[in-house]
Amino acid sequence: MGRGGAADGADADGVAPDGWPVALRGVTESVVTTLGPNDRWNVAALGIHAPADPGDPVTARTYGRTRTWRNFTERGGGVVQFTTDPRTFVDAALTVREVDDPVLETADAWVEVTAEEIGSETEGDTTIRTWALDPVESAVRRERVPTINRGFGAVVDATVAASRLDVPAFDTADLLGRLAYFADVVDRCGGPAEREAFARIDEATGWRALAAAEGTERGGDGDDEP
Repeated sequence: MGRGGAADGADADGVAPDGWPVALRGVTESVVTTLGPNDRWNVAALGIHAPADPGDPVTARTYGRTRTWRNFTERGGGVVQFTTDPRTFVDAALTVREVDDPVLETADAWVEVTAEEIGSETEGDTTIRTWALDPVESAVRRERVPTINRGFGAVVDATVAASRLDVPAFDTADLLGRLAYFADVVDRCGGPAEREAFARIDEATGWRALAAAEGTERGGDGDDEP
């Protein structure tokens, strides 16, 4: 494993922080593995917030008393990974997954980071903590030509909606409507990986049965063709 850095000019609209294997912009969706008390690596979704300036820290937030929060607190870091596999995102966001090795097979690039809590706030009963992530070492395992697939984006957005189904602060009917729309996008625009990923969302949440019971399941309202 070797220390890497984002390539110059990799993304004209992004920030290339020193020591990170990719350029970042806005909130970049990632998967993080953190070492738990059983010496296995917990897999979770993590939004990476790009700094306004390359000299500022890259940050991330944890919501409540999650395994990632616990492991960041007790272990002081983890391994942030970037992948284009939608199934990996679904498993990370909606299931409890533990692995023996910190770097996933589906990771295109990874960066080991230290995590330092630099702020916290409370919304309702949930404590939101902000962490500064400092790179230790990183590597790029695969380089790809970027392509756009609406199905992939729909899967990622669907994991956010699905993860909020049991949170009282969010309207269940609205979330179910979003999931129905995203399911329609995946059906029309996604490939086999995206469809398999959405089937995992169905299995993990049972949202279709809940939508049918509440009479809220509907088709998507977009008019774009695949």
